[in-house]
Amino acid sequence: MSIMQIKFHTGSVSDGRTEMHDVQVQQCVVAGWTGRDRVALEKHIKELEELGVARPASTPVYYRVSAARVTTDTKVQTTGTASSGEVEFIMAQWNGDLWVGVGSDHTDRQVETYNVTVSKQMCEKPMAPEVWRFADVAGHWDKIILRSFIFENGARVLYQEGAVNAMLDPAVLIEGYDGKKSLETGTIMLCGTFAAKGGIRPADVFEFEMEDPVLGRTIRHGYELEKLPVLG
Repeated sequence: MSIMQIKFHTGSVSDGRTEMHDVQVQQCVVAGWTGRDRVALEKHIKELEELGVARPASTPVYYRVSAARVTTDTKVQTTGTASSGEVEFIMAQWNGDLWVGVGSDHTDRQVETYNVTVSKQMCEKPMAPEVWRFADVAGHWDKIILRSFIFENGARVLYQEGAVNAMLDPAVLIEGYDGKKSLETGTIMLCGTFAAKGGIRPADVFEFEMEDPVLGRTIRHGYELEKLPVLG
């Protein structure tokens, strides 16, 4: 179980009302291969196949990882140098409502080549400490934009970018998990990602954001890696 302090946007955009709450993450679900565009999905599958990751038997798939892996920290520890982040929108059931946020499904790419579930479990799942009520964005959901950035040779580089409509609709993903139309209280679901510009690669700093161009607001977060040695 993970306990975090999260800023909830509870009012209208004009009044900017927010509330801070301590929340519990009791379940963490990582939905994979969630692409709505079959061509883009195939591109991402091939991208990972080039790294040695086996093609999934079906899509989407739902990986369970420890709730304790979810964090809002800006510095996380990883084992070795073979892991990398990927921006994803997050659906969370808290305080009797469905909320949307943004996070990173940080994954060990070396371990991923022989066991995807273990590769997910090995790494923290950083998320921004801020969420929007899903009902406030549902009417223009497909216009929401996700981006991620890495730093290479001292420069901030756009790593991923795209609209959330590249992934399956949240209602489809939620019902696909356990056949229910809503998540259980305390559950968060990471909901899939895009191909990386220039290919998947590690970086010491990973930044990500979710932009709502209709309501004119953005959630941003990032984290730095502390890479622990691998001694055998």
